[in-house]
Amino acid sequence: MQINISARHGHLSTQTQALVAEKVEKVKKFLDRITSIVVTCDLEHRDAPEAEIRVTAEHAGEFVATARADNLLAALDSAIHKVEQQLKKHKEKLTDYRGPSVKHLPLEAETENE
Repeated sequence: MQINISARHGHLSTQTQALVAEKVEKVKKFLDRITSIVVTCDLEHRDAPEAEIRVTAEHAGEFVATARADNLLAALDSAIHKVEQQLKKHKEKLTDYRGPSVKHLPLEAETENE
């Protein structure tokens, strides 16, 4: 899995890039087939920076989330939360296509025989 971190209208220090990479690594636990994560930090407005996260996964579309906050890390946390919600919803759709198992069916047949 590749993680690309870039900045628009500014520069991110290596410490900030490492922190961003560490926070974004946690997204992997929600879906197994993630191929790349692209983080773009827009620093045009210093008082309200914007973070954009694009997650690409096999056999799925691209998951995109953007957030704006007072500082870059708050915007990043918000965008990560949005992407996590999208990934959870996608995984539920993948695993929810099956009906309930026999164990979880109501016991209507037993009540009719009594």
